[in-house]
Amino acid sequence: MARADRLERLDRRREGLEEDYREALIAALKVTAAGSWGLFDHRQDKHDRARAAPAVTELEELADEIATLREQLMIDEPFAMHEEFVAARGPVRAQAVGEPKQARAWLERLAKEAEAS
Repeated sequence: MARADRLERLDRRREGLEEDYREALIAALKVTAAGSWGLFDHRQDKHDRARAAPAVTELEELADEIATLREQLMIDEPFAMHEEFVAARGPVRAQAVGEPKQARAWLERLAKEAEAS
């Protein structure tokens, strides 16, 4: 019984951290949607990176904690939201949409997902 209680507490903590991650990502996306570049690191500019660094660091730290809990709970799949965010970062082709527009698209998608659940 103690093991089951421990696993339940770990899973609640994981769920809470995943919600914290979602909220932190949404806050960062809103800043980016308002015109602040750097979250997606498309231009690879040191000033953009410095401006977005606190948000990116927070997201990475939360993702690390979530990954640890998922491992302890033997959840095989990675935290999808963070995987998608990491995949969206980095250099892009010149004709790609800008970070503010990309952030608005993410916000719309996340809002639709929230409505569906």
